[in-house]
Formats: sequence, structure tokens, C-alpha cells
Amino acid sequence: MSELDLSTPYATWVYLNRVVEGPSAALQALLTQYPAEEIAHGIYHRADWIGPLLARTASRYDWLRQAEDMAAAEKVGARLITAESPEWPTEEFDSAFGFYQHSGEAPATFDDQALPPHSLWVRGAPLQAEVAQAVAIVGTRAISRYGWQATHNVVSGLVQHEWTPISGGALGVDTVAHETALHNNGRTVAIAACGIDRDYPARNANLFAKIADNGCIVSEFAPETAPKRHRFLTRNRLVAALSHGTVVMEAAFRSGALNTLNWAEALGRVAMAVPGPITTSGSLGCHQRIQEGRAQLVTSADEIRALVSRAGEVDPGAQYEINFAATMTQRLSRNELRVFDATPPLGQEKATAEDIAREAGFRLPLTVHLLLALEKMCVVVRHGNTWARRETE
Repeated sequence: MSELDLSTPYATWVYLNRVVEGPSAALQALLTQYPAEEIAHGIYHRADWIGPLLARTASRYDWLRQAEDMAAAEKVGARLITAESPEWPTEEFDSAFGFYQHSGEAPATFDDQALPPHSLWVRGAPLQAEVAQAVAIVGTRAISRYGWQATHNVVSGLVQHEWTPISGGALGVDTVAHETALHNNGRTVAIAACGIDRDYPARNANLFAKIADNGCIVSEFAPETAPKRHRFLTRNRLVAALSHGTVVMEAAFRSGALNTLNWAEALGRVAMAVPGPITTSGSLGCHQRIQEGRAQLVTSADEIRALVSRAGEVDPGAQYEINFAATMTQRLSRNELRVFDATPPLGQEKATAEDIAREAGFRLPLTVHLLLALEKMCVVVRHGNTWARRETE
């Protein structure tokens, strides 16, 4: 009979990754109080102090497959990373899930899922570098000729400006996005809804090998985990969180790709949709989101870049045209700039966060979240419960 191996942090996290399928608020809470080894020991020995994890791990706590999981990952060149790993995308996760916690506008049904993963399997290049400048490209599996051409055009333009497309590796739009990036000598990231050692769909096995060589494949799930519908929904939050924005290329009225767009909205990412022909039903989902004002209408890579780039940012190839660095306010995102402009300058009557929220047209929690971010940038100052902006230009 196998024994629980807690001899190394890596072995410990391999155990936790299998017995606690993420995301898990209970595990995240315990990690703020106890080391991972102690939590793993508590789970295995059914300690009362692990709280909700006692019930959640009841059917898995003795599932000791650490050696098998490590061997399966090693066979495909994958590794398990955690928040302690240098390649962990801390900034992306903090901004995305921090936005959700402060906005108060997302559906309550997202609450138990709106958490960062506690660990990730990665096959390929270091994750953080791959998602530093990324856009999610999603859409239908039943792609039309129009959808193929639109996806090809958009991804080609993004890759030319060193943006990385993130997608789910599925057939249809996902496959076209990944293949187009690779064809244009770009990088791409696939977020899987199954174990890192599984090729799903199987017909994309060769594509996944190329992605691992020119980007990376990511999975929250233990090796050999089968793709199930609920895991696709769990996976979608990572697609949205790891990107600056999500573009739905082609989606019917009830397309599953719209779930990723829901996550983009909830996590404070830019939600975008490409319009399609009015003579077919293949883009009804895109049209509905645009009509409702829940997605920005985009028709090109340049329009996408204009929405996801910070003001003042330029492409590496055009840097020689710029002789002066952008000011701090030029680097602000659109939402940050809106709150900055709504804050009175030093020397005038100061404003409370409620005053600024009213002027900016934002909800109070989101305004406070943005004010705190601006304070860290030293462009606004706080005096008690009032705020003022510094003139930086």
C-alpha cells in the first residue's frame, strides 16, 4: 500500500492537486494559516481542523497517486507550479480576482468559482512570460468559413504586434487561433479542461505538441483527469483571467464560448465580440452581447489592441518613432483614467470616494479599488476619507 509522501514541497502539492480539485476557497483560507505540508497531513489523517475540506476530500483523501502523477507529467514534459513558483502569474490573478471581489456587479453564482487556482500543471515555456501580453480568442466548435477567415485575420494581426492568443485547444475557433499563431511564428497558450497528459480532442495531439514548443499548455486538473462539462466551465475563468481581454469570434445564441465572455466581464477584463453575417444564426450570441452593451464590437486586431493596451504603449517595432516616454496618466487604463479625471486636483476642494464614484459613473466598490491602485502609482493622494489628484503633466 502506498504511503503519503510529504518529503518535498513538490510531492505535497501533487497530492493536494489531486485530492482538492480547484478552485477551493476552503484550501485557500487554510493556506493563509498553515503550511501546505500540514494541510496535506491533516487531510490524509482526517483532522477536524481542516473544516470544509474534511467533507470535500472524503472520497479522495486516500487517492495516493503522487508517483504516478509525477511520472505522467514528466513523460509529457510538464511540471506543477504554485503561487511560490517564479513563473506563477501573480499580477494577472491578483488583478482579475481582486476586481471580482471589489466590483460587486458579477453574478453571485460565480462566487464559489471566482478564485485563483491553488496549483497549475504547465507543459512548455514559463507561464508568466507567455501571458504577459495576451488576448483570449474563443468561439464555436462548428466554425463557418466566415468564422475561420475572421479568426485568421484577427490572430495574424495580434501576433504581428507580439500579442499572444490564449484559447482552449478545442476544435473550431480555438484550433484556428492556435494554428494561425504558430503559422505566423507567434506564441500561443492552451488552457485544458482535462489532465495535462491527455490530448483532448485527440485529433489535436500534433497541435498540442507544437503549442508546448511555442508557448505552453496549462491545466488545473491532475494527470489523467477526464474532460467533463463542469471542468470546461471551471477552465473558462482561467482563459479570461490570464488575458487582457476576451474576443468571441463566432458564437450562436447559446454557445458555451459566451461563458468565457461572462468571466471576462466578472473579472474586469475587456469583453469583445466580432459581428457576423445577419443571414445566418452562427453569430447571434455575438450580436446579442453587442446589442446589450456587454461586449465591445471589434472587427480587427488593431481595434482589439486599442481596447486592451494602456494609453501610451507602443509596439516594439515602432519604438524608434517615439522620442519621449509616456506620462504616468498616459499609461493609465481607461477605467483608471476615468476615476483620475473625476478626482479634483490638489488645491481644490477634496472629494470623497462617493463623490468620485458619482462623477465617474462607477459603483463605489469599483471606484475604491481603482483609487487604491492610483494611490500606489502616486497619482492620487488620500487625506482621511477624501481624495485629490496630483497634476503629473
